[in-house]
Amino acid sequence: MPNLVNLEAVSKSYGVKPLLDGVSLGVAAGQRIGVVGLNGGGKTTLLEVLSGLSEPDSGRVSHVRDLRMAVVTQRTELPDGSTVGDVVLERYGAEHEWAADARVRSIVDGLGITAIGLETPTANLSGGERRRVSLAAALTGELDLVVLDEPTNHLDVEGVRWLADHLLARKIAVVVVTHDRWFLDTVATLTWEVANGRVEQYEGGYADWIFARAERARLAATAEEKRQNLARKELAWLRRGPQARSSKPRYRVEAAEALIADVPPPRDSVELQAFAKRRLGKTVLELEDTTYQVGDRKLLDHVTWRIGPGDRIGLVGVNGSGKTSLLKLLGGDVEASTGRRIEGKTVALAHLRQELDDLPGDLRVLQAIEQVAGRVVFGKQEMTASQLGEKLGFPAARQWTPVADLSGGERRRLQLCRLLMAEPNVLLLDEPTNDLDIDTLQQLEDLLDGWPGTMVVVSHDRYLVERVCDTIVALFGDGRITHLPGGIEEYLNRRAAAAPVSGAAPSAAKVEAKKSAADLRAAQKELGRLERKLDQLHAKEEKLHASLLEAATDPAKLMELNAELKGVQGEIEDVEARWLETSELLE
Repeated sequence: MPNLVNLEAVSKSYGVKPLLDGVSLGVAAGQRIGVVGLNGGGKTTLLEVLSGLSEPDSGRVSHVRDLRMAVVTQRTELPDGSTVGDVVLERYGAEHEWAADARVRSIVDGLGITAIGLETPTANLSGGERRRVSLAAALTGELDLVVLDEPTNHLDVEGVRWLADHLLARKIAVVVVTHDRWFLDTVATLTWEVANGRVEQYEGGYADWIFARAERARLAATAEEKRQNLARKELAWLRRGPQARSSKPRYRVEAAEALIADVPPPRDSVELQAFAKRRLGKTVLELEDTTYQVGDRKLLDHVTWRIGPGDRIGLVGVNGSGKTSLLKLLGGDVEASTGRRIEGKTVALAHLRQELDDLPGDLRVLQAIEQVAGRVVFGKQEMTASQLGEKLGFPAARQWTPVADLSGGERRRLQLCRLLMAEPNVLLLDEPTNDLDIDTLQQLEDLLDGWPGTMVVVSHDRYLVERVCDTIVALFGDGRITHLPGGIEEYLNRRAAAAPVSGAAPSAAKVEAKKSAADLRAAQKELGRLERKLDQLHAKEEKLHASLLEAATDPAKLMELNAELKGVQGEIEDVEARWLETSELLE
């Protein structure tokens, strides 16, 4: 069966910078492809060329005949004078036509369109609401391929989970640019990395890509020691997490563990908490018998919440539940209706808001960072303003760019740099991952890993919250702050139990039929057999490599051994694929 889309020797430049340089690749039916790379590296350009929104400078892009494709870019142009219902349900007539379709009802509810209101004029929507409306309109159609550029940016944790489950259940081809690592690992079966005009392909999702990148750096003994160490540290965290994150054949697990054997844990929580207590004392931030109301909604109802030294808290809840308002209350930007806010005497608080604070447009980037401080200390790590800027996405050449010329994403990164240079001991972070690429996210997480203070993080990026926070609390709309020992998974389960969505796409766990005990025993037995087979094949592969070295001067023997080696490697791939399929039955 032909690919749905083919790119043949495609090149595309803007100005003198080639973003795509002789790229050839294809999208097959049912493939789910995650696209990663640095900001400005060509990810969006690749999507626009692939989908036909932009013509290549050279090369050829071909689509299979009668391809049913939907494209959702970051440019959300909605028809003038339209309502939400006009856009999302334009292919349907009367209400009963779409209301009878469980898939459409699931999309309308799952993306929060019902909450926005079908009769709402699109002219009145915020940027995030416009993105969700565009996404819903695309998904309601019958599709072979959907192309998505940062679809999770304006979804809460629950919405991201819903979108992942929906795409898995649809079994359509997906090409998606996203910095949401959890989403990538859940959805993608193939990863494209766009860098320096080229597109490198990797089997699997985010965890597989990180492993390949770390392994490639090790084998090549590259000079990029900083990047290599970050990838290895990231891999170490992945392997220490739930086993479901990475179902790999045993030989891959062993290779990964050998690669990260000398990597320390992402952070020493006990040491950091002890250090935080010395800096902060016993009292940090407290809300005592607090009631807080926004309009007619009571967000907090006589709540007492004490945040201690070294606490690392992730705050989750649906869009509109009051997460940003709670951060403003903690930061002292707003006052509660009743009760009181207590702040420790030694607290130096920094609040990263979703809105961009005023930045000195008459300065250059490095000057704007140095305006706060010349050097900063994170635990045992000391950095200059320039080094911190480079970590957060401002390479040396870019540090001399006038602040007035920065993009929205760059201005947010500069805001974060200035905030961290002040050496706060309490951080309130409201959606810190917006507009950050994966490499910059890794650098930010590396900084936060060793940051010895108190932190409250609001983010739809499940991966970041699980990585840098030790405690998860939630706003369920009942006027309380609920502690969740089971983390984000517990939050999602509670939400699903409290308000199951009618006609929603089944979760990944429910898509599979229940297996009988006999089936599970058979799968376990098959898994053991396949692992023994893999061990035998790898031993044979090693012997063939040794034989190839011995036959270096015998061309005929070399050809014979090489053919045998290729056969063994092909058999390894087949057994590995069967191992993965069988292991999934046991999860």
